[in-house]
Amino acid sequence: MHQVFRIWCAMATVCAFSASVAVSLSFAEPALQAEAPTETFHPIATSPAATDSATDTGHFDLIGPVTDRHRTLENLSPEPGWPRPVNDEEHRLFTLVDVLEYRPRTGGGENTSDYRWDVEGWYGGDYNRLWFKSEGQQDTAFKADYDVDFQLLYGRFIQKYYDFQVGGRLETQSFRGRNVTRGQTVIGIEGLVPYNYEVEAAVFIDQSGNVSGRLSLTKDLLLTQRLILQGRFETNAAVQRVERFTTGSGLNNLEFGIRLRYEIRREFAPYIGISLDRSFGETATLVRQEGGDPSQIRFVVGIRAWF
Repeated sequence: MHQVFRIWCAMATVCAFSASVAVSLSFAEPALQAEAPTETFHPIATSPAATDSATDTGHFDLIGPVTDRHRTLENLSPEPGWPRPVNDEEHRLFTLVDVLEYRPRTGGGENTSDYRWDVEGWYGGDYNRLWFKSEGQQDTAFKADYDVDFQLLYGRFIQKYYDFQVGGRLETQSFRGRNVTRGQTVIGIEGLVPYNYEVEAAVFIDQSGNVSGRLSLTKDLLLTQRLILQGRFETNAAVQRVERFTTGSGLNNLEFGIRLRYEIRREFAPYIGISLDRSFGETATLVRQEGGDPSQIRFVVGIRAWF
């Protein structure tokens, strides 16, 4: 009996000691937690190779704690040899053959056909560009025989989707059996207006102070991913009458066309369409005197390409 009492006393002593240790640890834990420094770990890829490896394996290596000392602008600068996040200084060359078409004559007047082209492009970056443009036509409603012009312009990005353009224009056409040529200063703007209408507006001033202008609008409607219907509107006007260039004062002409193209490739698309040309006022009178027709409806077939 005495032996049992001794065993019971030993067990009670052990239990009391264990309880006292547990209570002391529970009171000490908040203090330990308050003293421990807070450290956050972030996934950091140390190199492009490490980034690729992390992407392939689905995890990142934990480099270590990120403190306030690491959260600096210097730490956000590109590493040596890494590509720029936005490459807005690279120079590129772009050329668009928007109109290259043959227009058969369907009736009236002489049994002749004509052709037309409208090409533009640029070389440069996102902010500064050298533009080149060429437009020409033969035996159309606007001109009695043919009219060709070439423009070389400096373009400056001024607002979202818009380029301000200034430069020179060389225009030549036939007048009473001979060629006439003039140089002009060009001031214009080109870009996009709401709902994705491409707009091109320009004012031309020649060496004699004669002022004229041109406005053109185009709009693409996607019928399918490759079948696209384009509407095209163009008008010309002049302040002074310039007879040798078949130009009267006021509104010269209006052109409205619809072209349906199929993009065999994004860069190459044959098309068919219809074009309505109409001259007005003094310009219509000059066109008649030169043997042209001031009002025509023409069917067109052509190619649109860019590269």
